[in-house]
Amino acid sequence: MTARILVVDDIEANVRLLEAKLSAEYYEVLIAYDGPTALAIAAKEKPDIVLLDVMMPGMDGFQVCRRLKDDPETRHVPVVLVTALDGRADRIAGLEAGADEFLTKPIDDVMLFARVRSLTRLKMVIDELRDREASGRRMGVIAGAASRLGGTGGRVLIVDDHERQAQRVAAELAIEHRPIIESDPEKALMTAKGPVDLVIVNAAARSFDGLRFTAQLRSDEATRHLPVLAIVDFDERQRLVKALEIGVNDILTKPIDPQELSARAKTQIRRKRYTDYLRDNLDHSLELAVTDQLTGLHNRRYMVGQLEALVKRASLGGDPVACLLIDIDHFKKINDGYGHDVGDEVLREFAVRLASNVRAIDLPCRYGGEEFVVVMPDTKIEDAERIAERIRLHVAGSPFRVMNGSELLTVTISIGVAATLGAGDRPEPLLKRADEAVYEAKASGRNKVIARAA
Repeated sequence: MTARILVVDDIEANVRLLEAKLSAEYYEVLIAYDGPTALAIAAKEKPDIVLLDVMMPGMDGFQVCRRLKDDPETRHVPVVLVTALDGRADRIAGLEAGADEFLTKPIDDVMLFARVRSLTRLKMVIDELRDREASGRRMGVIAGAASRLGGTGGRVLIVDDHERQAQRVAAELAIEHRPIIESDPEKALMTAKGPVDLVIVNAAARSFDGLRFTAQLRSDEATRHLPVLAIVDFDERQRLVKALEIGVNDILTKPIDPQELSARAKTQIRRKRYTDYLRDNLDHSLELAVTDQLTGLHNRRYMVGQLEALVKRASLGGDPVACLLIDIDHFKKINDGYGHDVGDEVLREFAVRLASNVRAIDLPCRYGGEEFVVVMPDTKIEDAERIAERIRLHVAGSPFRVMNGSELLTVTISIGVAATLGAGDRPEPLLKRADEAVYEAKASGRNKVIARAA
């Protein structure tokens, strides 16, 4: 797993040392010797990680980090602050500025690369979600802005069998969050599948293996995206590195500093809400891409893709495909006489009746306006004609209640039926035959089913 890493330090020897180490592990390295240059490179080159020195003249690392996190184009880029300072105040200041980690000089190579690999995995996930969301926006199926993406008010699950430690962590978090404590790992796994924003696990628990618990979270589809903050003894370097390798998002070393706990929890919750926002937008965009928003049926775009695949298979000797093209009779009169709101009610009610009268394998779609299509896999024309007649009778057999039930409308439909002819058939001629059958039904008095065999 490689990445583009921006190294920022005003001392050239430090930069060259880090560049050599990272290049030896096949990372691509970008270099900046001051804050303004780093910001310019980050904006232009979009690195995967920024290794940022704190003590720089002019604009220090804290200021650069805040600027990166304030910019919508770079706020998702992980920042690791690197400094010779080892003071609590500086570490917390860096975390509150938005940094993802705080490493002290001389840099521990094992910890550095464990951190880089962990943050690279995270960045790849966010990049993929951002790319898909951007595609949705270009297609016009995503709109709106993110809301409630802060790092406070989260539900935090504390998995720890050390009662006093768990209570102290919960008390600190309760200032801004809603913590719950669970000492039983099996119960904790079930709780984590609910509305949880962050899991804090004691990696050195005595009655269960905290790292195995984390691995179980990562292996379950329902919990694999949950951020995990592991509590680890500072001296347990092997356990600490292993935690990062199996997917822990962040490390909190003992003795636990309350402000550091708060800052790291806030960062993880904020990031989770951002990735949740991206995933929700992606799910919404996929739904919009294939669904007609008025009726809830599949839309024309989705229908065309499915029909092409089924007709191609039928033309190569597969099962026949039938198609119903349905037109609501005199729909313009409904819109003109009662208004478009009533017209929409009719369309929605018709969609319900249509969907309830086709088979599970059939694909009912809104083709456009008052036209609907039902794609029917593995169906001969005579079977499709029989199902079409059932739909027609169900629509005409009982009036449509509109305007909160104050009006009853008699609605009828005309249906054209066609099926694939064998080798060489294509979707366009199939739909054209069904369309011609609809016109024939309308011309002969409407409220009819006409099948067009060829």
